[in-house]
Amino acid sequence: MGTYKVTPFLVFAVTIAAIGSFQFGYNTGVINAPETIITEFLNSTLSEKLNEPPSKGLLTTLWSLSVAIFSVGGMLGSFSVGLFVNRFGRRNSMLMVNLLVVAGGCLMAFCKAAKSVEMLILGRLITGIFCGLCTGFVPMYIGEVSPTTLRGAFGTLNQLGIVIGILVAQIFGLKFILGTEELWPVLLGFTIVPAILQSITLPFCPESPRFLLINRKEEERATKILQRLWGSQDVSQDIQEMKDESVRMSQEKKVTVLELFRSRSYRQPIIISIVLQLSQQLSGINAVFYYSTGIFKDAGVQEPIYATIGAGVVNTIFTVVSVFLVERVGRRSLHMIGLSGMAFCSIVMTVSLLLKDTYSFMSYICITAILIYVAFFEIGPGPIPWFIVAELFSQGPRPAAMAVAGCSNWTSNFLVGLLFPLAAASLGAYVFIIFAVFLIIFLLFTFFKVPETRGRTFEDITRAFEGRAQDAPEPGKSPALELNSLQPGKEPAAGV
Repeated sequence: MGTYKVTPFLVFAVTIAAIGSFQFGYNTGVINAPETIITEFLNSTLSEKLNEPPSKGLLTTLWSLSVAIFSVGGMLGSFSVGLFVNRFGRRNSMLMVNLLVVAGGCLMAFCKAAKSVEMLILGRLITGIFCGLCTGFVPMYIGEVSPTTLRGAFGTLNQLGIVIGILVAQIFGLKFILGTEELWPVLLGFTIVPAILQSITLPFCPESPRFLLINRKEEERATKILQRLWGSQDVSQDIQEMKDESVRMSQEKKVTVLELFRSRSYRQPIIISIVLQLSQQLSGINAVFYYSTGIFKDAGVQEPIYATIGAGVVNTIFTVVSVFLVERVGRRSLHMIGLSGMAFCSIVMTVSLLLKDTYSFMSYICITAILIYVAFFEIGPGPIPWFIVAELFSQGPRPAAMAVAGCSNWTSNFLVGLLFPLAAASLGAYVFIIFAVFLIIFLLFTFFKVPETRGRTFEDITRAFEGRAQDAPEPGKSPALELNSLQPGKEPAAGV
């Protein structure tokens, strides 16, 4: 068997796909910097329409709706992943939905000129639907074009795209760039640019070879794509694995969302997928980023926006670190390391925020704890939940599983954004203790229930879950530990 290489064609395909992840990150972070300016736009526009200044409650509601509607769109989009990928393929689905973000971007870019609050909110909703679809399309495509031995490393590039998007949004949102009263529509409408870039380049990327062989039965085309992607003429073992999966898929009935919970073979992996997505959002990371400017201000930083950007830089650096660690240390271990570190930092943040008025140095400890917290997030809970879902399921149930997992992520994202201000107002610094408790619960779940998927083919992982559904594990032995005790089959080496 040949040696699989990191070919320019593979890097190109994964990079272009990750533009969808960049879009998710950019549109998540872009709304925070110009909050005051957009609120003033809402105020002036409504004053003209109503012939009187709107109430403070109405302004707050409309601003909250402008932020939250993005997550509502994300829920709708993520739950629609299966409708696209099974019918049009992975690549073509990514290409088609760029129409959505172009439409959404245009609505946001021209809402000020049109003096329309409705255009702003509708644009955020449509962009959210697009980003929800991307959170399913991108990890699935990257997982299916990557060799088994590099699947984790390339899967982490999905998260790298997200954090770069957030960082770019933070930088562009600075007052001396696009965060001004005149240019904020350009800041929101900028999302059209990467959409056009991806639309131009995606036709030069291959369709997922797994989709071509298993769903379309195009073996010859799938073989040629694999050979070019992986830099090896000998891909016979991988083609045979896909054929075996195709036979099994043809013998199974179509897997619906309800079937994921009814079937014993799928129940455990879908529960693991949902809990891992919850571990990402309920870790408190979005609470830190959504309200980071205020947290740094409370900690005594004079220019908190630059501290927030500093946290974004740490975010990006440690996502890159994760790319190199995930295939060496493993998904499960990195996830546990990340959760442990974040739990400790949450407690330190609470203590330092409580004591910062008494001891001035506590402000610096709080900032340090936040930066380390972000670093631990990007080592494990940031990237791993996105791509491990694709690893836990075979071709048949994968789209439905990605839809359920993505919807869980977006729903919890929405709830944290909605409830965190209320919790913070009621509990103050103690709010991070709640996140610490969640992190410890997710750590225990990961230890006892989550299997290690490093070095295993999709078929190996699926068979292991099916075996456990038919045969109860030995008394006193954790199902996850039982799966982890299996040795992965010999895989070809990955060379550069």
